[in-house]
Amino acid sequence: MAQQKKGLITRLLEGKEKSEEYARSTLPTNRWQLFWDIFKGNFGKIVTVNLLTLIFFIPMIVVIVFYLMLVESNGILYPFGANLGIGYPVSPNQQGMMELLAVQNSFILFAGIVLTAFIAAIGLAGGMYVVRNMVWTEGIFVSNDFWRGIRLNYKNALQTVLTFAVALLLCGMMIQFAEFSIVMQGLTGWRLTLMRISQGTSYVFIIVLAMMSFWMIALGVNYKFTYLNMLRNSFLLTIGTLPQTIFFGVLALLPFALFLINQTMFIMAAVIVVLLFGFSYALLVWLDFTQWVFDKYINPKIQGAKVGRGIYNKDGSPTLTGDDSAAAIEYQRTLLAHGKSRLVARPIKPIDDSLQVYELPGSFTREDLKRLRESKQNIIEDSEAYAEEHKNDLRYVEYNKQFEERERALQDEVDKNGKKKKRKPPKMLGE
Repeated sequence: MAQQKKGLITRLLEGKEKSEEYARSTLPTNRWQLFWDIFKGNFGKIVTVNLLTLIFFIPMIVVIVFYLMLVESNGILYPFGANLGIGYPVSPNQQGMMELLAVQNSFILFAGIVLTAFIAAIGLAGGMYVVRNMVWTEGIFVSNDFWRGIRLNYKNALQTVLTFAVALLLCGMMIQFAEFSIVMQGLTGWRLTLMRISQGTSYVFIIVLAMMSFWMIALGVNYKFTYLNMLRNSFLLTIGTLPQTIFFGVLALLPFALFLINQTMFIMAAVIVVLLFGFSYALLVWLDFTQWVFDKYINPKIQGAKVGRGIYNKDGSPTLTGDDSAAAIEYQRTLLAHGKSRLVARPIKPIDDSLQVYELPGSFTREDLKRLRESKQNIIEDSEAYAEEHKNDLRYVEYNKQFEERERALQDEVDKNGKKKKRKPPKMLGE
């Protein structure tokens, strides 16, 4: 009973990935499966991460809500448009007043976002670190890893949030000032066209920088970059994967898109979803997608980088991005250099709870010893049966084939040189 309690506590603290029942063959085989496996299997942790992240976004949310209330109150208090002399009180011509108020309100919004970015970056740093570990299928302890993520990633998160917030402030104010100038100066012709082009350019710049900010989050939590290098690589990844970036960016922001539907039911649903898992869902979708991109284009070119974290390749070989990749070549060299391993050359049944060793009670008899021997023998026979059943699996056949070919090549060389000296086989690991 004590051992069962200890095992339960260990699983709760570390997660199934680090428990003794864990087997790599339980991992999903692609990123879509990985997302669903994490979402349904770690929903409680996802909600916890979301709540911790949300706490630090509260000041920014308050600024946005205050802005919306300000816009709503301006629409009630100010009689926009020229007064026709009908009714009381009489209002003068309000031309440009609406645009001026929009400039003031926008400045309050964007400046508030810049100021609250310092706090929001704390939640983003912790949240993206925990979710990244989920994507890597590493055992996590949410509260501990969240604060560790803040220490490790706050600088990158702050750079990302501030970059977007400052750009939003500058471009947003340019758009509102342009609208104010058009109304007040009555611009027409080529001047109006030029002003509209400047507005359109600002919108495009904000959209592109928003996508780059997503990539900066993924790069910052996976690699060590200087700010300029991270900015440069995020731009290249945005342009190089533009269709996928747009698709997965929209998919990640779906919970927040519900706020755009101006109906009470959808707004209430959006509030509930965002409170439960909105932020962590967005991070999970995005970091899962970006991990696929990194495994395809970046990790194979980095010495020592792991490819295919969280993904299980059914044939047992490492998940690589091509037969001629640097990771594949390095894997083959390492394999041959260290010699054949008994742990890889033959099937070994993954640990499960189907058979267990009989535990002797405090006061035991001969019958208890007999049951102990039988339980051990059952485990041995079950393992041998599994090995016999899977001995012709592709992963073992291909692994042993490499050493057989190496043996034949060495033997042919010996025969060719006329050497009669008996050659020793490669040493097995663990002998």
